[in-house]
Amino acid sequence: MNLPRLGSLWMLVAAFFFAIMGVLVKLGAEKFSSAELVFYRSLFGLLFIFIVTQLRGGSLKTKLINTHMKRAILGFASLICFFFAISELPLATAITLNYTSPLFLAMAMPFMLHEKPRKLLLLAVVIGFIGVTLLLKPSLHVDELIAGAIGLLSGAMAGVVYLHVTQLGRAGEPDWRTVFYFTLVCTIGSGLWMLFYHFTPPDWQDLLVLLGLGASATIAQLALTRAYRTGSPLVVGSLAYTTVVLASLFGILIWGETLSADRWLAVGLIILSGIISVCATPRQNKG
Repeated sequence: MNLPRLGSLWMLVAAFFFAIMGVLVKLGAEKFSSAELVFYRSLFGLLFIFIVTQLRGGSLKTKLINTHMKRAILGFASLICFFFAISELPLATAITLNYTSPLFLAMAMPFMLHEKPRKLLLLAVVIGFIGVTLLLKPSLHVDELIAGAIGLLSGAMAGVVYLHVTQLGRAGEPDWRTVFYFTLVCTIGSGLWMLFYHFTPPDWQDLLVLLGLGASATIAQLALTRAYRTGSPLVVGSLAYTTVVLASLFGILIWGETLSADRWLAVGLIILSGIISVCATPRQNKG
């Protein structure tokens, strides 16, 4: 297996921890607002990365602060749109719209990375999205068009964000530095966002969920950043659909959710898209 393929597989690690994060978000949402969950997720991750960086003698100084800020601000804006879509749309619809990011990634690659993706990779992305759509069975009514457009915007911005992550990685920026600036902006942004909501004081029994949320999100972001830094962007985008499969399995194990035959077919399509994307990776990762 060549290096681009191996690097892309870091997305599987990210998908696993993103799925765990999703479970913790669902548990935390029983008490906390979306703004509060984003804040705690970002704050604990920020503190963790800052402490580890100081212990290892790393530097947070960078000559690419503009690119970091573009990635962080756009990423936070995507997060805001995603949570707005969740609040206004059925959860399945909001998630499906956000998972259009690999499609926008494929469309933006020729312009931002000057790379022409292989047709087989494009096929993998499309198959993966079809699988996600079948799995989540989204619906969109006329009175939800504005929220739907905002949800779609979250996917478009996420696709561009992943290209910025790729650019930072190819410029030599370490994973932890990229994640640090992202969590910094998200902590400040979500802290301001919380001013518009009622603050719910956490209890001691909430710390396990909140700390787990921050830890899983941070590990997922670090793995995702490494995947885009060392792998093929479109392969990583296709493998991101694995999060949906893992989240479905966690739903079965924890909440006793069941999958119908057509949804198992959807899971198979998602897995197939990942296999195709890995097999279609170019032998050399030009950039």
